[in-house]
Amino acid sequence: MDRRHGVTEPDPDVFETLESEIRSYCRGWPTVFDRACGSYLYDERGRAYLDFFTGAGSLNYGHNNPVLKEALLDYLQRDGVTHGLDMSTTAKRTFLETFRDVILRPRDLPYKVMFPGPTGTNAVEAALKLARKVKGREPVVSFTNAFHGMTLGSLAVTGNSFKRAGAGVPLAHSIPMPYDGYLDDAPAFAWFERLLADKGSGLDRPAAAIVETVQGEGGINLARPEWLRELAELCRRNDMLLIVDDIQMGCGRTGAFFSFEESGIVPDIVTVSKSISGYGLPMALCLFRSRLDIWEPGEHNGTFRGNNPAFVTATAALNAYWTDDQLEKQTLLRGEQVERALARIHAEHPEETKEFRGRGLVWGLEFHDRDRAARVATRAFELGLLVETSGPDNEVVKLLPSLTMTSAELDDGLHALACAVRETASPSGRA
Repeated sequence: MDRRHGVTEPDPDVFETLESEIRSYCRGWPTVFDRACGSYLYDERGRAYLDFFTGAGSLNYGHNNPVLKEALLDYLQRDGVTHGLDMSTTAKRTFLETFRDVILRPRDLPYKVMFPGPTGTNAVEAALKLARKVKGREPVVSFTNAFHGMTLGSLAVTGNSFKRAGAGVPLAHSIPMPYDGYLDDAPAFAWFERLLADKGSGLDRPAAAIVETVQGEGGINLARPEWLRELAELCRRNDMLLIVDDIQMGCGRTGAFFSFEESGIVPDIVTVSKSISGYGLPMALCLFRSRLDIWEPGEHNGTFRGNNPAFVTATAALNAYWTDDQLEKQTLLRGEQVERALARIHAEHPEETKEFRGRGLVWGLEFHDRDRAARVATRAFELGLLVETSGPDNEVVKLLPSLTMTSAELDDGLHALACAVRETASPSGRA
């Protein structure tokens, strides 16, 4: 940056020379973003990009949502508390009252609310610690292709070998089991039940099982409602707690506010983050049944667990979008729109696309060629569409449009995706 003669010029190389090699998203989207509004991001040259990424699911209500922005600006303008640890504040009280009245009570959910820290992995760590504290046992069951965060406890229940390798230490006290469909048509929990029942199996009885109803980072893998109900019953019979990680799939991403509502289960513990603040502000919740609230004061804490501006925007989002079922209905309709478009792409490229799957407004398009999804994402970026990849080999193009995206915007993005698939096709069919 040149400061001579009072002139300040942007340093075009600062990302390369100063920022760590750990950065990732900027490599796939090689531009410098400057502003964002609604369904679009704009780079510093003014080019618009339709966003089918939404901050990895942190912006369910779009960028700079005007209702949420107004609430936040009003709060800051009156010098509302911005940092409060876990002190009682008016912003926290209003959020808790609204969350209770708009979300918990209408669903008859018997949860206490814990603010574990600003990120999803904080919520997962709190859930794992609490389950072990309550049950007095260490092992936790996790599932193939799961992703629960990047801290050590969360990595221990994460399936991805690349991410696990970054830990640098052994990841213990977890037991991997097959996710729904992983073993094709094999009975869902036959092996697990056999291990639990057999005193010679060598399996230490788990404290809990942690599961995503839809595995986002794992490749958009969907658990059937009946599979989730069977898991919940297995946990009940074997004195294990059921933890649902709703960090990416909660807050309406699959339609209902919580992704597990469709199955009819009531988990013992639920982790929530990403879109709970609604505005992209760091915020996370660990929800659990009242009888599990055996924490000692300060036993799990953190400097930034009381993000009051996030309480303000979260309250505004709940009041704006969750006092009735209109957003849920719209999300399901938009999901049908995505499904139809992906069906057309699959029909056009039957030898190259393996499968498409999703619920609500989370969808994935899987390719036989493990490198194809990355090429599609690159071409989509060139066409003005932001999509990411997921799955153990990044073989799935992942779609996470905002829940407030218009039908026309969604069509524009799906058209760009179809073009990207078509323009990266191999001449011989299957790539």
